[in-house]
Amino acid sequence: MQCPSCHSENVIKNGRIHNHKPKFACKACGRQFVENPQNRISEDKKALIDKLLLESISRAGIARVVGVSERWLHSYVNQKYKETPPKVQVKKPKASA
Repeated sequence: MQCPSCHSENVIKNGRIHNHKPKFACKACGRQFVENPQNRISEDKKALIDKLLLESISRAGIARVVGVSERWLHSYVNQKYKETPPKVQVKKPKASA
């Protein structure tokens, strides 16, 4: 088994998570991880989150409705913000005389 972060094989068992899957810790970098994580967010949920973010709904409300953690949603919003262009080009309409 390798650490997903540093790819070191110096890994030890470090307890279990809430659904009794074994948890591991890397002795090289200290990262804790599960061998085969199954909690990926589907593209459908991400599309729904993108639509809800355009509305006037709080992040906590979106997290409750969609069923994701607020921490994950915050990092997702930050990632989306980084992907958007920093400057928007807006053309002013010509003034009629």
